[in-house]
Amino acid sequence: MTQIARHRTASQTTGKPSRRLRAERLQGIAALREAQALRYRVFSSEFAAKLKGAEFGLDMDDYDPHCQHIGVRDLSNGELVATTRLLDHQAAADLGRFYSEEEFRLHGLAGLEGPLLEIGRTCVDPAYRNGATIAVLWSELAEILNEGRYRYLMGCASIPMRDGGLQAQAIMQRLRERHLCTEYLRAEPRQPLPRLELPDNLISEMPPLLKAYMRLGAKVCGEPCWDPDFQVADVFILLKRDELCPRYARHFKAAV
Repeated sequence: MTQIARHRTASQTTGKPSRRLRAERLQGIAALREAQALRYRVFSSEFAAKLKGAEFGLDMDDYDPHCQHIGVRDLSNGELVATTRLLDHQAAADLGRFYSEEEFRLHGLAGLEGPLLEIGRTCVDPAYRNGATIAVLWSELAEILNEGRYRYLMGCASIPMRDGGLQAQAIMQRLRERHLCTEYLRAEPRQPLPRLELPDNLISEMPPLLKAYMRLGAKVCGEPCWDPDFQVADVFILLKRDELCPRYARHFKAAV
């Protein structure tokens, strides 16, 4: 049974019967399996990702046991509809690395002052991809940031590469103009994307999660890395807690 340390609820009206969403801290092996099963359904269907645990219908790796897992549950049907995992600096020290370090050389990481939290494997059921679900998930993340007094939140946000990388290049062009910052940390991709000539009429659409990070005030710390297992371009982001965008800080009200 899922054990719940704390939870918050929110009602969501979608034109269908009202949903009641609840944020949870997922504890215990059964709750972890729920999160891994949701990740598998999303990542395998949308990215055709090569996942460890696929034979069991799960997305699992060596980081999961060391992470704190949170999620959002629809109380009307009991389904877990969103999840993410969090790896703090102490657990990363025990492991010998952050997950992001598999894709990037993080120059300046050791010099960051204050506790650090890495977010990863974020996914939302397609039927629940809206501001309400993300806000509920963010509220639980905010509580954890506050409790641990974490000064930085970092992680990877993915851009699909089904078009060969045109969208990724176009989105990065926009990110370089508005959100690139290497003042605190510089992320050097271990497998950079090849440069492509972009057509003049290409319209780029930023993925919802990446857009959410930018709205919060996160910065992109370098060029993206090609992840062949997920067929995506991963962008490394860093959010400094005291530089949260005031307009969106309400999602992190407990952590400001």
